[in-house]
Amino acid sequence: MNSVAIVEDNAVMRNTFRQWIDAAPGFRCVFACATAEEALAEIPRLKPDVVLMDIHLPGESGIACTAQLKEKLPDVQVIIVTVYRNHELIFQALQAGACGYLLKRSSPEELLKAISEVRSGGAPMTSEIARMLVEAFQKKPASVVSGDGLTQRESEILVLLSEGLSNKEIADRVKISYDTVRAHLRHIYEKLHVRGRTEAVRKYLKSSTSVTSGLGGTTVD
Repeated sequence: MNSVAIVEDNAVMRNTFRQWIDAAPGFRCVFACATAEEALAEIPRLKPDVVLMDIHLPGESGIACTAQLKEKLPDVQVIIVTVYRNHELIFQALQAGACGYLLKRSSPEELLKAISEVRSGGAPMTSEIARMLVEAFQKKPASVVSGDGLTQRESEILVLLSEGLSNKEIADRVKISYDTVRAHLRHIYEKLHVRGRTEAVRKYLKSSTSVTSGLGGTTVD
């Protein structure tokens, strides 16, 4: 059973997400609220597997709430769900501890798939968000790429990780074997001093925040 909490100030959207989750086999919504304050009071007690988190909440933001939840519950997986497509917010959310990012227009199937994916160590994002992240990586100074001693191939694979691709999909994309991808990932984790995919992407994104200021403004979806 995948237990999920929802932090969303729009009542219609909050109830819609809850209905989608409760209607799906193997999923259960254990809590839904409208503010960060409510979330911080109840979610640590309930210990859900996944939290769907709106960025813009009344009072404290969803990004700040994510950071505090991760301090209280290091193993909780937070997926940011928002209408805003903004490079800066994406990086801030990932820095705060979010492991996925979806737009609110996502379908029920996409939302449930994202929950399942973070439970298995993935980092789900919409294709639009993934493309923006790739653009940010491509504009990143070479010194940032080489700072952790990553080779060009390892950096390329790390970008593909940010798109949420599986090992097999990465192998197909760069035309190398599955086992070679696994070997590259081991080297990436060792060089970045992380334990897995999500931590690797988050750490690499964190090193990129210095170049996000020139990547564009907010677009309302």
